[in-house]
Amino acid sequence: MLRTLINKTFGIRDGEIYISFLMQLYIFIVITVLLIVKPTVNALFLSRLGADNLPYGYLLVAVVAVITSYFYNRAIQKFSLLKVTSISLITFSLIFLGLAIILEYSLLEDWLLYVYYLAVSLFAVMATSQFWVLANMVFNAREAKRLFGFIGAGAIAGGVFGGYLTSLVVTNFGNKEVIVLAAILILSCIPIIHKIWKLRVHKLNTYIRAQRKHTEDGLEQSSFKVILQSKHLTYLALITGISVIVAKLVDFQFSDFANKAFSDTEELASFFGFWFSTFNVIALTMQLFLTNRILSKLGVASTLLILPFVIALGSLLFLTFPELWVLIIIKGVDGSFKQSIHKAAIELSIMPIPLQIKNQAKSYIDVAVDSISTGIAGFILIFLIRKLDLNTSYITVIIILFVFIWIILIYKLREAYFDSFRVNIQRTLNSNTSETSSKAKFQTTLKAARKILNEGQEEQILNLLNYLKSNKLNALKTSIIGLLNHPSNKVKAAAIKQFYIYDKGTGLNRVEPLVYAEDDELVFTALEYILNHSSIKEHPFFNTYLNHDSDYISNAALLCLAKEASANQKLALQFNLYNRIETRVTSLSLPENQEREPSIASLLITIAESGMAKYFPFIATHLENDNTYIKKHAIKAAGIASSDQFIDKLFEFVSEKIYRKTAIKALKNYGIKIIDYIVELEKTETINNNIASQMPKIISAFKTQKAVNVLMKLLNSKDIIIRLAAIKALNKLKNNDNGLYFNKRLLRNRIIKESAYYKRTLDAIASLQQVIHLELPDENSPHQSPELLIARQRIIEVLEGQTEDSLKCLFNLLSLVYEESDIEITYSALLSNVKEARINALEFLDNLLRSQLKQSVLPLIEHYVLSNNDSDTSTLQLRIMSEKECLQMLIKNRGKKIKLEALQLIKLLGDDSYKPILNKLKKHQNKNVKFFALDALAILKKNKQ
Repeated sequence: MLRTLINKTFGIRDGEIYISFLMQLYIFIVITVLLIVKPTVNALFLSRLGADNLPYGYLLVAVVAVITSYFYNRAIQKFSLLKVTSISLITFSLIFLGLAIILEYSLLEDWLLYVYYLAVSLFAVMATSQFWVLANMVFNAREAKRLFGFIGAGAIAGGVFGGYLTSLVVTNFGNKEVIVLAAILILSCIPIIHKIWKLRVHKLNTYIRAQRKHTEDGLEQSSFKVILQSKHLTYLALITGISVIVAKLVDFQFSDFANKAFSDTEELASFFGFWFSTFNVIALTMQLFLTNRILSKLGVASTLLILPFVIALGSLLFLTFPELWVLIIIKGVDGSFKQSIHKAAIELSIMPIPLQIKNQAKSYIDVAVDSISTGIAGFILIFLIRKLDLNTSYITVIIILFVFIWIILIYKLREAYFDSFRVNIQRTLNSNTSETSSKAKFQTTLKAARKILNEGQEEQILNLLNYLKSNKLNALKTSIIGLLNHPSNKVKAAAIKQFYIYDKGTGLNRVEPLVYAEDDELVFTALEYILNHSSIKEHPFFNTYLNHDSDYISNAALLCLAKEASANQKLALQFNLYNRIETRVTSLSLPENQEREPSIASLLITIAESGMAKYFPFIATHLENDNTYIKKHAIKAAGIASSDQFIDKLFEFVSEKIYRKTAIKALKNYGIKIIDYIVELEKTETINNNIASQMPKIISAFKTQKAVNVLMKLLNSKDIIIRLAAIKALNKLKNNDNGLYFNKRLLRNRIIKESAYYKRTLDAIASLQQVIHLELPDENSPHQSPELLIARQRIIEVLEGQTEDSLKCLFNLLSLVYEESDIEITYSALLSNVKEARINALEFLDNLLRSQLKQSVLPLIEHYVLSNNDSDTSTLQLRIMSEKECLQMLIKNRGKKIKLEALQLIKLLGDDSYKPILNKLKKHQNKNVKFFALDALAILKKNKQ
C-alpha cells in the first residue's frame, strides 16, 4: 500500500525507494549543516564588520573560489569522486571544529571572520555540487527526471529544519555548540555516500577509470578550456552565472526595501524569518508534487524558462508599483522556484555530458562560476549603486536586462542540449564517424570531370554521365566523343545517349561503324541515333539495316522502325512493319527454333513499341518463360504496351525480388491510372503481403503531389505492411526534395493514431496471455485443448510482429515531422543492447517531442525500453479485455492476416456468441477471409445440432 502510494505520488518505482531515500538524506544533512553554519558565521561577520563589508566578501569569495576550483578539479581528475568528497567533508568538519575552539577561547579576529565567511561560501557550493555530481552518476536521464524532484525536496527540508534547529540550539546553548553539531553532522554524510557508492556507482568504476586514463593520456585540460570547447557547457555556465547575479540583485533590493519598511531590528528579523520560512515551505511543496510533473510535461529547456519569465514579469510589475509586496513576490519566486523546479532542470540539463567531463565541468561551474558571479554582483552593488548613488529602482532595470540575456541563453542551450544527446548516443553506440565510409561525392569541376572521362574506370564514367544527364557542357564534348573508343560497350552506348544534348549530328561519322558491333544494346543505341539524324525518306536506310544478314543489326533496325512508326502509320506500311513482325513471331514460335535470347528479347520490345495487340499473346507467353533474361524483357514489353491484361501479372512480379525493379518500372508506364488501381486494390484486402509492401514504391515512382496525397491516404490502411511501406515511400520522396508538400498536421494525427494502434496491440497481447495463463492445465482442468493454446499463441506471435512494425511506423512518421537524422540515431539507440544508449535516446525524444505527440508516443517507447530490460519494469497501464472483445477488436481493425488467425481460433472455440462477427465476414471481399468465416459458421451450426 505504502509503496503504491509513493509510486503514484512521487513516481518512484520498485528498486528505487531505498537509494532515493539515501540520496535525499544525504542532501538533507548537507543543507541542514549549511543552514547551521551560514547564519552563525554571517551573524558573527555582520556583528563585527557590518553589512557594508558584505560586497567585499562577495569579491573575495570570487577570487578564492577560482583558485580553489583549480586545485579541486585537479583532484577530481586524479582521484575518484568518493575519495575527493570524503576528504573535503572531513576537511570542512575540522574547519568548523576549529571555529568552535576559537569561539570557546575567544580568539576570533577580523581576518578570521573573512576566512570562515569564505569557508562557509565554499562549503555551500562544493558540498551541493558534489551531491549533484553524485546524483548524475547514480541515476540515468529518465530516472533523474522522475526522482530529482523528490530527492531535491531533501535539500529544501534541510533548509527548513536547519533554520529551526539553529534557532533552538543557539537560544538554549550558544554559537560554539551549534558549530560542533554541524561538524558532527558533516561526518555522518561519509558512511551514507559510501553506501550509495556501493549500491549504484561501483558498477561505473571501470568506465570511470577508462575515462580518467583517457584524460591522463595527453588530453588533460583546464576546466575553463573544457567548458569553452563545449557550447552546451558554455551556455550552462553563463546561465548559472546570470541566475546568481540576478538572485543577488533581487536579494539586495528585497533587503533594502525591507530595511526601509521596518526600522525596528526585531521586526525586521521577524519579517525575514516569516518569509524565508514561507518560501521554503512553498519550495518544498513544489518540489514534492510539481517538479517532476512539470519536467515530464515541458521538458528541460522549457522548464528552465519558467524562472526568468516570472522574474521578468515581477520586475515589470515593480516598475509600475515600486512597493515591498511586489519584491516579496519576486523574492518568493526566486527563492522557491530556484531551489525546486529550476534546480532540478539545471541538474538534468548536464545529464548528456560524458561523465568525466561532467565531473570536472560541473564542479567548476558550481564553485568558480557561482562565486565569480557573486563577485560581479558585489561589483555592481559597490560601484554602480553605492559609488554613483543611484536609486535602487535602477537595479530592476539591470535585472530585466540580465533576465533578457538569460532567456536568450536558455534557447541557445536547448539546441546545444540536443546536440550533446546526439553525440552521447553516438558515443555509447561506439559509432566512430571518422571511420564510417560515406558515399563518394561527384567532383563538379570541369578538370575533375574531364579526368574521369579520359582516365576513369567504367563505373566512374557511367556514374558521371548519369550525373551530367541533360547538362550541356561544351567543354566536355570532345572528351565524351572520345568515349566511343572506350573498350566498354556500356560506356560507348552511354556516350551516344549523351550526344543528343549537343548539336545535331555530333559524332555521327564515328557512331556509324558501331552498328556492326556484336552487342545488342550498343547496336540499337547507335542505330537509333543514326536514324534520328537521317532523313526517313531515304529508302535505302531502312532497307539496308532491316534486311541485313546480321541479326544484331536487323533486330535493332526493326525495333527502331517500330518506335518511329508508333506515331507514323504511313512509315509502318511503307516498310512492311507488321508483316516483318508476323514473320519474326512465326519464326521464333517454332519448337525447333534456336535463336539467340537477345533476338527474342528484342522482338518482345518491338511488338510492344508497335502497339500490335494481335501479338500481345507472344508477350504473355514469355511472361511465363523460365529464362530470367527473356522474362525481364517480357515484363518491360508489358509495361511499354500498357495493356490492362498485363496489370495483375505485373503485380505478381512485384513480389519477386529478382523482377521487382523491372516490374515497378513497367507499371509506372501505365501512367497515373495505376495509382487509382492500387487504391482500389488496397480496399479489397485481396493482395498478399509481398505485393502489398511494394505498392507504395510504385506510387512513389511518379514523384508527383498526387503520389504524396495517395500515400498519405494509405497511412490509414488496416494493413500495417502497407502503412509501413507507404511511410518509407513518403520519406524517400521527402529526401529527394522535389518541392512536394507534406501536411505535417495530418502526419501528427497519424502518429497519434499509430500510437493508439501500438497500444491496442499491447492490450491484445496481454489479454490473450492472461487467457492462456488462466487456462493452463492444473488439477481441476487437466484436459485443456492444445489446439486452442497453439491458436492463441499464433495470434500473439503475429501481434508481436505487428508491434515491431508499428514501432518502425512510428519512427518513420516522426522522421517526416522532425529532423530525420535525429530520429534515425534515436531509433538505432533504442534497438541497441547498450542500456545507457537506450536511456539517452528516450530522454532525447522526451525533449524533442511536443504536446500531444509526447503524451501519445513517449509512454509506449518507454514501455518498449523498460520491457526489454530485465532490471526495470514498465508502468504502462495495459487494458485487459475478454477474449471475445479482443478478437472482435482485431477482426474489425486489422488486416487479413490477423483476421484469418482470429477466425481459426473462433472456429476452435465453437462459441455461438461469435455468430454476429462471422455473419459480417460472409461477404468479405477477400476470398480466404470469406471462406474461413463460412467454415466457422458451418462448424457452429454442426455443433448446435
